Amino acid sequence: MLTIVLTLAVLGGIGALAYWLPRALSGLRVDSAAQLAERNAEMERRLQGLNETMDRRLSQLDTKVDRRLESASKTTTQVHERLVKLDEANTQMLERAKELSRLEHALRPPKARGGFGELMLENLLRDRLPATAYSLQYGFKSGERVDAVIRVSRMVPVDAKFPLDNFARLAEAQDTAERELHEKAFARDVKGHIDAIASKYIRPDEGTYEFAFMYLPSEAVYYELACGKTGELLKYAHERQIVPVSPSTFTAYLQMIVLGLKGMQIEEHAQEVMAYCAQLQKDFGRFKDDFDLVGKHLGNAQNKFVDAEKRLDKFETKLDQAADSRELDTAGDVVAELPRAADAA
Repeated sequence: MLTIVLTLAVLGGIGALAYWLPRALSGLRVDSAAQLAERNAEMERRLQGLNETMDRRLSQLDTKVDRRLESASKTTTQVHERLVKLDEANTQMLERAKELSRLEHALRPPKARGGFGELMLENLLRDRLPATAYSLQYGFKSGERVDAVIRVSRMVPVDAKFPLDNFARLAEAQDTAERELHEKAFARDVKGHIDAIASKYIRPDEGTYEFAFMYLPSEAVYYELACGKTGELLKYAHERQIVPVSPSTFTAYLQMIVLGLKGMQIEEHAQEVMAYCAQLQKDFGRFKDDFDLVGKHLGNAQNKFVDAEKRLDKFETKLDQAADSRELDTAGDVVAELPRAADAA
């Protein structure tokens, strides 16, 4: 009996499930279709927005790429132009190197080097000093001629020297022994030039200062003289009252000389002004004396004028008194009443 009841209950449940399940599935299908359609629409909107964003970014990227390509093209053109200019500059440098090589060969003879140094010295003096402040190839009583003298209050001798041979060997030396050998030869050449300038051109009795300039047209030669072997050559030159100069250092000296010349001109003008002021003071003194004399005369004249004016007033008063006196009948009475000349005075 229990089995029959359970069987009937199961069959009833299956029947109810068979009735309810199709309806539930039908409603689920409707809801799923709506949700799916909504999701598809949302997906389409997102895809459309993504496409628009991608299109915009691709457009921006194209613009940036075009700009970069244009900039790269300009840069390439500039690089090409600079390479062309660099090639031209390199060609010019090669030409200058050839010219320097020819100049080096031309300067190998000592006489040619001397003429070159004198020419550079002349150009430097002409560019920095007025024509009246220097002389070229100045001769002394002994017959010696210095390349130039600078005229300040006294004369400053300037002689150009170009000890290049042993300096070139010194610069090309391969080992220490060879370098020391050429250093000694270079020092010997320089000392010879120093001694020659000191003995020939420093002549205070003929109007020079007690020092002279030794002009070295090469900065490298000057540097070796001033700094080589801890400056022994420079010390030797100073002991002999010789001042070695290169183009750059001599330019600085010339600038100082120009300032000194201007100071001397100002001093001369100041002395002229002082003399003129002294003359003006004398003229003013004479004018003051004349002015005082005129004032004195004017004062005396004024005093005399005041005295005369007083006398005139007195005389006028006496005339008025005479006019106001009683009437006289005869001319004799009138004459008797007139004041005497002494009283009128």
